[in-house]
Amino acid sequence: MGPKTKPEGTVSVLLSRLCLQVLLTICALAGWSSSAMAQTVTRYTNTTDSATNAINETNFLCPTVFTRSFTVGTSYTVSDVNIAVLMSHTWRADILMYLVSPGGTRVQLTNGQGADADNFNLTFDDEAASAITAYTANSTATSTTTVPPYSASFRPTAALTAFDGTNSAGNWVLEICDNANADSGTFFQADLYLTSSPTNYADLSLAMSLSNAAPATGSTVTYTLTIANAAGSPNSASGVVVRQALPSGLSFVSATASLGSYNSATGDWSVGALAPNQNATLTVTATVTAAAGTSVVNSAEVTSSSITDLDSTPNNAVTSEDDFASTTFTASSTRSAGTAPTLTCAAGSALFDWDSQTWSAGSTSNNYTLTGIGAFNFAITNPGTFLNNATYGGQSPARQTANNGGFSGQNSLVQLVDMANTSQVVTTTITLGTAAQGAQFRILDVDFASGQFADMATVTGYLNGNAVSPTLTNGVTNYVLGNSAYGDGTSADGSANGNIVVTFNSPIDQIVVQYGNHSLAPSNPGQQAITLHDFTLCRPVPNVSVTKVSSVLSDPVNGTTNPKAIPGAVMEYCILITNNGTATLTSLAVSDTLPANFTYAAGTMTSGSNCASATTAEDDNNAGADESDPHGASISAGVLGATASTLTASSSFALKFRGTVN
Repeated sequence: MGPKTKPEGTVSVLLSRLCLQVLLTICALAGWSSSAMAQTVTRYTNTTDSATNAINETNFLCPTVFTRSFTVGTSYTVSDVNIAVLMSHTWRADILMYLVSPGGTRVQLTNGQGADADNFNLTFDDEAASAITAYTANSTATSTTTVPPYSASFRPTAALTAFDGTNSAGNWVLEICDNANADSGTFFQADLYLTSSPTNYADLSLAMSLSNAAPATGSTVTYTLTIANAAGSPNSASGVVVRQALPSGLSFVSATASLGSYNSATGDWSVGALAPNQNATLTVTATVTAAAGTSVVNSAEVTSSSITDLDSTPNNAVTSEDDFASTTFTASSTRSAGTAPTLTCAAGSALFDWDSQTWSAGSTSNNYTLTGIGAFNFAITNPGTFLNNATYGGQSPARQTANNGGFSGQNSLVQLVDMANTSQVVTTTITLGTAAQGAQFRILDVDFASGQFADMATVTGYLNGNAVSPTLTNGVTNYVLGNSAYGDGTSADGSANGNIVVTFNSPIDQIVVQYGNHSLAPSNPGQQAITLHDFTLCRPVPNVSVTKVSSVLSDPVNGTTNPKAIPGAVMEYCILITNNGTATLTSLAVSDTLPANFTYAAGTMTSGSNCASATTAEDDNNAGADESDPHGASISAGVLGATASTLTASSSFALKFRGTVN
């Protein structure tokens, strides 16, 4: 047995002594704050050498394994595991290793990595910079090699985090086997490092999102920071501070915190206290000053907390910890307007053109009719104030040509408003008499003016009360998230830069446009406006299905007991006509030629909304009041006919009749 740094058996040491092992990531703990020092790392050592070359081809294909154990007599919850091994072996790629916990969790450390390199002198550590596949250099491993420190540190094949949260007590086993019928090696030492979780802690985490992944120089962006105290934390955290100092390339505009306060000069967000399962958000708005092509990295970190954090340390700038968050974007020279999807209308389209319509200035509701669609009705509500400006058609809402989105001389409906706060929205509801198969229109002048307003337009469609999402296509001075467009640049009245295109490629019977402000706006926005341009609507496509079912009511042999369709049998038929489309059908007619071996029983026709409820009597001719109650039926020369003056979308009507099999 060669010299070892610890006697044979199990030895526990505290963190301060482990800093001698400089190659392990835990050595960095020397500079950690008290939150990190609250955790305890315990080392368990097995120094029992194997016989010389005991790890060899007798273990080929691992029918049996070479093992070394670590007995842990203390029970605690494990928060981190590292395992270090000193072992000689020619051709390292022959070796498989596993670590097994007392509870039976088994993690593979190496799976034949290392190619033709020799020996093991390393620590398996999830936080190591490189994976075990990079362990390709020879290592020194003899009976006189002193460890720790071990000469290398690599991430294992499978993550050791599988042991996190398990109980420490019991027998931990290192399994080693030689998976090739050549070469051999000798085991010298292994060290198991278990980190115990603190009893009192608050697990804080930080997340950051960016409103626009590719903002243009001169535009504005909004960062949203969310700090959370995990639901499983046993304690609240107080004195929580997050540092969010804007980097070069961004100029501060405004900030709003759901909890605490933000100092734009220092970048410190003083959050205060966070209870378990509580979170807080900070939104920071900035102008992009970086030149086009410049990469801008914005980072934030928890810099202070009153209590230990289970898996991170405040203010240590370690980017892999969950109390650190960052986002990166590259400034673009200008944003390009998007390309709207093509609206394809199988049955043709109807155009609502403001140039051919009227609107009384100041009116908030008007009803129109479109061929193939029917009613096309507007209703507008505004909790703020509609303004009166002669340039824009007088009292708003107004039909005008000044704010035209580049469509010079064309009319459109402007909404010039003054909102009292950023929560108020103008809602425009457009109701269709018949569901359109699709629709497309433009909203003009969705833009932004610093200190004045920040336009936000949200569009939702509906079909039978169910929400339908459109596709929004951005302009130069706005960006799109989901079904909302956000202004972040300035567009002139006659410019197309502020236009967005709204496209529905699925049926709708209602369109709702909500217009207000997003987070870049001041708390009391100033005068602002958007404009609704022309609407193109896809006419409904007929979609009718007809089904016919039959049943045998009786026959001359069996009567009504299990009757068969034999000569003399009485049959009943039901024809069901269903409108599967989105439009009401009119003047619907269906015919059915009866088979030659079937004789219709006069006076047996009945109608209804379905086969079960078809009880309304119909006579055999095509005249009389029964032809419009609301369905009609007749028979002539062996052809049965059914009619309906109207059949609304998703509804049916049925016609039943009887006869005899010839």
